[in-house]
Amino acid sequence: MNMPRAVLWDMDGTLVDSEEFHWVAWQKSMADEGIAITREQFLASFGQRNDAIVPRWLGAAATAERVEKIANAKEERYRDLVRRNGMSPLPGVANWLRRLHEEGWQQAIASSAPRANIEVVLEALSAGYFFRAIVSAEDVHRGKPDPEVFLTAAARVGALPDRCIVVEDAIAGVEGARNAGMRSIGISHDGKHLPADIVVQSVALLDSDAFDKLVPDIDN
Repeated sequence: MNMPRAVLWDMDGTLVDSEEFHWVAWQKSMADEGIAITREQFLASFGQRNDAIVPRWLGAAATAERVEKIANAKEERYRDLVRRNGMSPLPGVANWLRRLHEEGWQQAIASSAPRANIEVVLEALSAGYFFRAIVSAEDVHRGKPDPEVFLTAAARVGALPDRCIVVEDAIAGVEGARNAGMRSIGISHDGKHLPADIVVQSVALLDSDAFDKLVPDIDN
């Protein structure tokens, strides 16, 4: 019986370094509302859903309509930056996407980003071919560390949770993987602790058998 193995990729900070584009887009969109945010506030929010981020920055002035308006303006700005400037995969990502695909792993994106952002990034990378499923903010009700995004992605590629490996750069994502009953690879760019099964500073530094060690191929 074939037991498919899957790699579920977070996008921002894992597949691509999109931090600067997000920072510029948030800074300008909040400034349009008369609110100045700091780089530290932005970094503390990275990887979370917009409906969790914006109310915190607006405080008492937050209404559902205003939150949605600001979030939409920010994402439009972000996508425009990607289209105008392009985007490259982080070191090692392209090689691993290709290799995992050739070895028969199912691959999906499990991200808290809006679907339109994911599609723009995949177009910039010419990488859509490698992913059998995309799970975005619109597809789930609860953000990481809730496991919903990962369980949804696993279901869409036909893999059981214990046959899945999550690649993440944020603590909330790694915790979400654990809550889903999945193994995880943590990408810690700055060397900070991540509670993942394997932690490296870059995908390029992973051992050649890293994925096979975490979820062996029981069909061979």
